[in-house]
Amino acid sequence: MKSALFAAACAALFTLTPAAAQELPEPQGKVVLTVTGNIARTNGGRAARFDLDMLRAIGETRVVTDTIWTTGDLVFAGVELVDLLDYLDAAGDDLGARAINDYAVTVPIADAVEGGPIIAYEMDGKTMSRREKGPLWLIYPYASSSDYRTEVIYARSIWQLDRLIVGE
Repeated sequence: MKSALFAAACAALFTLTPAAAQELPEPQGKVVLTVTGNIARTNGGRAARFDLDMLRAIGETRVVTDTIWTTGDLVFAGVELVDLLDYLDAAGDDLGARAINDYAVTVPIADAVEGGPIIAYEMDGKTMSRREKGPLWLIYPYASSSDYRTEVIYARSIWQLDRLIVGE
């Protein structure tokens, strides 16, 4: 009788806790992005921590665009925001985005669409230093549509990004 109850309790626990299937690998390099909040996949308690190789593994996208902060067209490489959120099984209406210096913006999750913003880690084929707005910069494809050339979108284009809070 006790073993049957124990087996039933274990089965219920494993049904309620799909954590093993939801765990992410541990970063092997320097952590450049930490995502917390309403996410199903983690690797550090209640957070998902990424090094550059982990971000690249989600899928790399390139965006060719000019910006109001730089000169000429540049090629940005990074992971689409929609792909990152899908990868984490994220849910919510907004993202809190924080920079290394604690600058913060709120980005509607509705912005995360295919062909939309990327979390860029390279500019013209080179990883970005802090001085060059890195290590990560939320880049919208400004040149692709006038919808992306507004003061609201520019304000969301946070550089030196290192944290996202889903559902903030």
